[in-house]
Amino acid sequence: MMPQAVADSNSTTGEVVAELRKRSAFVMVSHVKPDGDTLGAGLALGLALKRMGKRVHYFQQDPVPRNLRFLPDSDKVARDLPEDLPSDSLWVFGDMSDTSRAGEFLPPIDRENILDIDHHLGNSHFGRFNYVIETECSTGTCVMRLLRAMNVEIDAEIATCLLTTIMTDTGGFMHSNTTPEVLMLSAELMRAGADKEAITEEIFANKRVAAVKLLGRAIDAAKLDHEGRYCWSYVDDAMLQACRADGEDTEEIIGHLRSIEGVEAAALFKTFDGEIRVSLRSNGRVNVQAAAARLGGGGHFRASGLTFIGSLKDAAAAVEAALVAEGL
Repeated sequence: MMPQAVADSNSTTGEVVAELRKRSAFVMVSHVKPDGDTLGAGLALGLALKRMGKRVHYFQQDPVPRNLRFLPDSDKVARDLPEDLPSDSLWVFGDMSDTSRAGEFLPPIDRENILDIDHHLGNSHFGRFNYVIETECSTGTCVMRLLRAMNVEIDAEIATCLLTTIMTDTGGFMHSNTTPEVLMLSAELMRAGADKEAITEEIFANKRVAAVKLLGRAIDAAKLDHEGRYCWSYVDDAMLQACRADGEDTEEIIGHLRSIEGVEAAALFKTFDGEIRVSLRSNGRVNVQAAAARLGGGGHFRASGLTFIGSLKDAAAAVEAALVAEGL
């Protein structure tokens, strides 16, 4: 039986560190459609625990995206887990508000064996231990707090994973969560050997021709509503096939929609793989996290997402209504 959300108070750094020291085996869990934060945070903590002599495995329902395969230990991420996994292994969920974000292949887990590490608004505190710090720029920087408390040496591999989480969730240091403290921490990680060039190249610069073609089609299909304050578009199976693209090639499109002059909120509807996944972005005036929450989703004030069951027409109408309710 999967654990139910319980509104427990946050665990302290000391409590989480004590549990990490006590347990001997761990499973790092990434969410479906993994990004650099969920995967980088899990890999960073997993590598650190391995350095301490712990047994570590990585669970992820979906394959590691092409642009994250440069991360150390990413080749050890899998959907299947060993049969001899100890029953008291600690399952560490990173960057998700509840266990459902890990996907349908997640095995049953006792809540007593769950550590929830996150920085999202609206986290349901679903673990026995919940380390949720909404002021942090990424889940990886929450992990960094724990590593510092454990006096773990941050080597080049761990530093690269942590810097990946920061650069992913700050949009390459462009978003408003790029504080002076974030920049200082990033400099510290670079001094520790983090490969910023590899991160920049793989995540932000190394785009497939298929992705560029798909971006063009999505821009062509884009619509501006509410006197140009709202831009939305879609990607469907036909577009993917025509461009020889896949779901990973859609990741940068929403940022381009939001960057159009005068746009305060943007939405991208991804209608493939039998569902409609919606990405939302804001310039800071409209709370897209609250808009997504109205439809069962979540995320951050400026960046959020949701899954919609129904037609594209109904999804577009529902998302627009939610954004209007939040002040669009």
